Amino acid sequence: MELPFAESWKIKMIEPIRKSTRQEREQWMKEAHYNVFQLSADRVYIDLLTDSGTGAMSDRQWAAMMVGDESYAGASSFYQMKDAVTRITGFEYVLPTHQGRGAENVLFSCLIKEGDICPGNSHFDTTKGHIEMRKAFAVDCTIDEAKNTQLEIPFKGNVDINKLEAVLKKDGDRVPFIIMTCTNNTSGGQPVSMRNLRETKALADKYGKKVIIDSARFAENAYFIKTREEGYADKSIKEICREMFSYAHCMTMSAKKDAIVNMGGFIATNVQEWYDAAKVKNIIFEGYITYGGMSGRDMNALAVGLDENTEFENLETRIKQVEYLGKKLDEYGIPYQRPTGGHAIFVDAPKVLTHVPKEQFPAQTLAVELYLEAGIRGCEIGYLLADRDPITRQNRFNGLDLLRLAIPRRVYTNNHMDVIAAALKNVFDRRESITKGMEIEWEAELMRHFTVKLKRAE
Repeated sequence: MELPFAESWKIKMIEPIRKSTRQEREQWMKEAHYNVFQLSADRVYIDLLTDSGTGAMSDRQWAAMMVGDESYAGASSFYQMKDAVTRITGFEYVLPTHQGRGAENVLFSCLIKEGDICPGNSHFDTTKGHIEMRKAFAVDCTIDEAKNTQLEIPFKGNVDINKLEAVLKKDGDRVPFIIMTCTNNTSGGQPVSMRNLRETKALADKYGKKVIIDSARFAENAYFIKTREEGYADKSIKEICREMFSYAHCMTMSAKKDAIVNMGGFIATNVQEWYDAAKVKNIIFEGYITYGGMSGRDMNALAVGLDENTEFENLETRIKQVEYLGKKLDEYGIPYQRPTGGHAIFVDAPKVLTHVPKEQFPAQTLAVELYLEAGIRGCEIGYLLADRDPITRQNRFNGLDLLRLAIPRRVYTNNHMDVIAAALKNVFDRRESITKGMEIEWEAELMRHFTVKLKRAE
């Protein structure tokens, strides 16, 4: 008989977690103003808030941390990290930052001015925030098929080339760059095809523009290219990564995802002009150009993590677990963004909570209900995260409203996936009784979902 699938690692250390009572969770959620970001982590049973910085590092990574070079300038740990980045991406110039949003802040401070237009495929929250705080505009050119959560196509994260060209034709003089997010988090962790990257680069060349890849989950994207796109089955993940980045001029990276470190990120580019400008901003915002907000030990761990997590077996184990949870939800008839993505399941909240109006934030309501059910913390990727339109100040309801269940790498077992699915089924089974959602009591002007205070709708 065919052997069942098993993880490509064994467990060496554990961290205890505790269960809580429904009564406790009701009180804790009320104290948190119905914002799961405001919950104390020790009050969470299974934490799916994010896969960013929450993964379990390998023995090689922990060993590398012990020999980190903490020199302020010219640390050997920086050069190990730089060599790993250049070997995998092909980019010559590397600037470390404390995480991905630090990389965006440094780079966008050099490239974006007020009134600019930054087209791409569903900018994530920090990317959009860094664009809009500079009084520029993030224009989403993702394919329309991404909005149909039940449609199964292999590369739902692709940019629509016709939409992108329309922006370049109309406002090309206001476009400082094109940004591609791989995988496309906001549309459900969906991958971008190599063909789409190639076509985007060709279009950028036609209009004299440069391409940046938001690369937090580039290795997972490469896995999907290998397993879904014709002509790549026999190529290694590292070979695919090199080709992906050959269609870009620069990358920003939150290494807390695909490099599986708790903190860290970087900018990498072959554009010397961008690098020279970013060096100055990096020193101001992050730290010197050979540490940029990172310790030497973390740069060592990042270098090892990049090498390990651009191998097929590591990625297969991770993505198969996401698939496993998706199949459990299929058994229960719970709708999510299909097909399953690389790092999370994105539950289609309006299709679950059909009686909760969009003005009362169905995905946030579902996140609250899942926590109250079993102490499981997910994250709303929807109408709250979308913020208000910077001009009209109206809520933006034109995108998807999803509950993201982001699975940390190498942390939970499939038994935990069974608990998650069963808890979500219990909420799904009583969905007809959930008729009220959430109202905003207080919100920040930008990126409100992190700190918003909510109450149950009257």
